[in-house]
Amino acid sequence: LLLTQLSFRRYAAVRATYRQTIASLARATEIAGYTPAGHARRVAALSRAVGRELGLSEPDLTVLEHAALMHDIGQLSLVDPVLAGATAALPPDEQRRIALLGGAVVRQTGVEAEVAVVVERQADPYRDQPVTARIVRTVNAYEEMAREAGPSGPLTALEELRLGTARDYQPEVVESLARVLSRAGLTLPRPG
Repeated sequence: LLLTQLSFRRYAAVRATYRQTIASLARATEIAGYTPAGHARRVAALSRAVGRELGLSEPDLTVLEHAALMHDIGQLSLVDPVLAGATAALPPDEQRRIALLGGAVVRQTGVEAEVAVVVERQADPYRDQPVTARIVRTVNAYEEMAREAGPSGPLTALEELRLGTARDYQPEVVESLARVLSRAGLTLPRPG
């Protein structure tokens, strides 16, 4: 019983260190000035909510959350930062290059390989992506668009995402995002 208890404590300590590593990596882009403060945490929380709305399993939600936290890590490899970290507006080839750089960084950290795959695939055409990468791509774009659009940000961003469902975003993911935002009251115009 004592060995079991000791093993459980050691496992809990390793899990806590793992989560701290992911959180630190997520903040690295903010600290370096590549992304706005809180961006990775917002994308992770909203991605997890969308994943839950779509019925993902708990292990898939964990991979999704970790990938969303580290989705911009590839920007640390850039000589010139992307203005406000807004990668969704970049040409597809540049998005793909940054995503691959990010996946390479994630693979070197010891984080689960599934997380690296999501980070790498977030810039692929949505029909070629795993659902977790589709969610990260959509939520990241929403967060960037809403931030740039000012007071009408949430509604404007959601409209832009819906217009992009023919080529950039999976319609089911966009509509799941809309439901999550609606329940949270985030699609309403902000008071000016």
